[in-house]
Amino acid sequence: MIRCGTLAMITAAVVFWLTPNRMGPKQLFHALDIGARMVLQLVAVCAASGIIVGVIALTGIGTRFSALLLGIADQSQLLAMMFSMIVAIILGMGMPTTAAYAVAASVIAPGLINLGVEPLTAHFFIFYFAVMSAITPPVALAAYAGAALAQSDPMKTSVESFRIGLAAFVVPYMFFFSDALLMQGGWLDTIHVTISALFGIYLLSSGIIGWFFGRIGWIARALLTCGALGMLDAGLVTDLIGLSIGGGLFLFQRNVLKLTDLAHGKG
Repeated sequence: MIRCGTLAMITAAVVFWLTPNRMGPKQLFHALDIGARMVLQLVAVCAASGIIVGVIALTGIGTRFSALLLGIADQSQLLAMMFSMIVAIILGMGMPTTAAYAVAASVIAPGLINLGVEPLTAHFFIFYFAVMSAITPPVALAAYAGAALAQSDPMKTSVESFRIGLAAFVVPYMFFFSDALLMQGGWLDTIHVTISALFGIYLLSSGIIGWFFGRIGWIARALLTCGALGMLDAGLVTDLIGLSIGGGLFLFQRNVLKLTDLAHGKG
């Protein structure tokens, strides 16, 4: 893994020579100079995150912290899931996907399974949040790498990436509420849950970003967010409520439905 950057640079130089836009010695050294300057801030972030990861590994605080949180959760599966999300994000900071999952699963998965959570659901839940740690501040390595490419402020980029990806943080809870999303059930259940999840994530993303076929205010954003969160359960009633909110706001945004019509009982 340490040699990946060097090998990628060599490969890029070779590939350029196989294209019509070949790089001469001057362009090659200029590219190396830009790459070295851009990677400096990423090196500093990786070094700082390495200290955090090293402290967690050497002191065993990750295991103790997870045991403490799961002990507080007691017999509440949902509360244990929330605490596990926090632990998985912390343990996944600054680590590759495979290593983050391996560390988090070894610490958290046994506790969740002992609380009655299905093993497949528990492991997918942990894996998902271990990966999402890459865009979670303050150690959001994926966001910092993107900031180096875009030449933007690393912390602002990480916060913005977290805000944009906030809707994705509810997907693992869909696994928990309905394991049919992991194809653990009949085809009809899987199709229903998948469609419900797609609509729910779309509504939640619109509520967070503030755009639903046009700009929307805080009241509309709150309604969309509540409707989307209700669709997490993938039940028929909650799905109808979420879809009704989304459909009503869609008609309102298209000027098909107006507040004056609602006041007079029309529509």
